[in-house]
Amino acid sequence: MNVQAVADLSPDERAALFDRDAGVAAARDTARDIVERVRTEGDVALREYAEEFDGVSVGNVDITDEVERAADRLDDDLLAHIETAAANIREFHEAQRPENWTKEFEGRELGRRYRPLERVGAYVPGGTAAYPSSALMGVIPAKVAGVDHVAVATPPAEDLNDATLAAIHVAGADAVYQAGGAQAIAALAYGTESVSSVQKIVGPGNRFVTAAKAEVREDCEIDFLAGPSEVLVIADGTADPGVVASDLVAQAEHDPNASVVAVTPDESLAADIAQQCDRQAGERDRSDVIQEALDNDASGVFTARSMSEAVLFAGEYAAEHLSIQAENDEELLDRIEAGGSVFLGPFSPVAAGDYAAGPNHVLPTGGLAKTTGGLSVDHFLVSQTVQRLDRDALADISETVTTLAETEGLEAHAESVRKRFEE
Repeated sequence: MNVQAVADLSPDERAALFDRDAGVAAARDTARDIVERVRTEGDVALREYAEEFDGVSVGNVDITDEVERAADRLDDDLLAHIETAAANIREFHEAQRPENWTKEFEGRELGRRYRPLERVGAYVPGGTAAYPSSALMGVIPAKVAGVDHVAVATPPAEDLNDATLAAIHVAGADAVYQAGGAQAIAALAYGTESVSSVQKIVGPGNRFVTAAKAEVREDCEIDFLAGPSEVLVIADGTADPGVVASDLVAQAEHDPNASVVAVTPDESLAADIAQQCDRQAGERDRSDVIQEALDNDASGVFTARSMSEAVLFAGEYAAEHLSIQAENDEELLDRIEAGGSVFLGPFSPVAAGDYAAGPNHVLPTGGLAKTTGGLSVDHFLVSQTVQRLDRDALADISETVTTLAETEGLEAHAESVRKRFEE
């Protein structure tokens, strides 16, 4: 990887970093065509796309019965680790569950209640790698929230990955379909002969999955656009360049469109990080994918003139994963306005959050971390405000209500209050 100064970035280079979309815009037309075909042709389209994109002849789209058998077949040690990760994820998300509340406000009994959605779909990626962790991250918070029916869609394969299927079972999914890519999103949104439609779709995916979520969101709620993985590491001279590079390389192995960045005011550290990235990339099994991600326009190692400039850079980048490897990490965090999930210190690798620390790894990408948080129990709940006024409480605010209603030209609103006080 090359090292570049933040101050020397051209407008085009800044746009590649800060306006990144990981190819999602370019995938919209293709995703739109796929979505429309699945919407009109159902299972026929799912099977034909499985042949075209996955090289698989799909029999039953619904494979719900397979997941328990996969758990029974799985190596005991691997299953135990999946269960450990699931327990940590469940514990963290249970802490997020809000309580219904009611409070008295001078005769006005006001409150807020929460109810879960009824039907949710979770997309679990496959393709070039298996992602049992994404099954845990998508399904568990929905079940913690109380969702009655959680369906999973995951790409078909000649031999479906037992670890992924077992994780789906451990997480508690109610239905499982072998469908991948944009076609899976369409099936969950609109339903097919085999797939029941859902109210909301969550989960990460490649650019076609993300583009399809953008296409269906007028008809079916989504969590947010979670495209290919991103990480930004902000580091000072105390950071270990090999450790920083390992976090970049780890996220790069997800996808050639992944965006991986390190920024530091220490020029020597920057050079060492870049050198370590190139060395470590060559040692990994997915070296080709990693190198392509390291070389893309939204990745790089950057030097800042000061830690303040590095902080501003990190805030503008708004990474999915933000790692702070510096002595004063919490002080720096207070100054950075955006980051989907934050990892503080040298012993908090992003991989811990990807798998088993507890927080969710389904996170906003493409700069959306400026306005959107990661997947949580809240995504599966609908809140309702509740109000009960007694006669005196209504009398206390009646003049305010009627005055404002008439100011807005809504006479019937005012009369609906006065009517309650007629003798």
